[in-house]
Amino acid sequence: MKSASPAVALELHLRACANVTCLGVRPDFSDYPPKDAAIIRDAAKIYYPSTFYADMFAAMGKPIFPSAHTYRFVQDKIKQSALFAMLDVPRPETRAFYGRRRQEKILAHFRFPVVGKIPRGSALGRGVYLIENADDLQTYCDLTGVAYIQEYLPIDRDIRVVIIGDSVALAYWRIASPGEFRSNLECGGRISLDNVPAGACELALDTARRCGWNDVGLDICVCNGRYYVLEANMKYGKTGFARAGIDYAKMMEAKIGNGEI
Repeated sequence: MKSASPAVALELHLRACANVTCLGVRPDFSDYPPKDAAIIRDAAKIYYPSTFYADMFAAMGKPIFPSAHTYRFVQDKIKQSALFAMLDVPRPETRAFYGRRRQEKILAHFRFPVVGKIPRGSALGRGVYLIENADDLQTYCDLTGVAYIQEYLPIDRDIRVVIIGDSVALAYWRIASPGEFRSNLECGGRISLDNVPAGACELALDTARRCGWNDVGLDICVCNGRYYVLEANMKYGKTGFARAGIDYAKMMEAKIGNGEI
């Protein structure tokens, strides 16, 4: 069933969609002009309400997209990892370490090499470090008060699976450049659309559903014949869509118009 009037969004993700009115995010609601405030109050659903407003609309009972659960885990690897552990999602061994003795605790749980990540706020491959020895570990721990350590898997690629709504919108390989352990496109990785395994998409979709996330890019890897979830990205890039010949704005217009999201 097609929407009779423009959908309403706050963040600007959908500004290129012809069937969406984007009003912007104003942290003080009283700063919205009365007309825009009325549009927000009367809207049947708010798209991309922002991290700031997501829980407020959820508390009011107003439908939003993405879900409030999706917003609650944005760029927070510690919360993501804890949820994966609770749900027994297949993943590399991952732990967060706190306090002055965190290096000692890390060495009690892991052997080099390991991967260290800045646990909150990092994206696009920034804040991800290959730690091969004690000096590397010291350098990493000097950067962050909370050490987020992940088992190193000997892989040169992973699979980005983008879930929008309740289905896989896109899946592609990200292949690391020579000498680089990160496969992020911003770190020189390249995209391949060839032979993406169905098992990776199935794991990503099942993980997203169980976590309550409906707009997320999940990074999946294959190691020794097993699939692992590396992390979730609620702020994922759109380069893969263009490479696959998908017009992101047109795709989202269709999903909104037919009530899929």
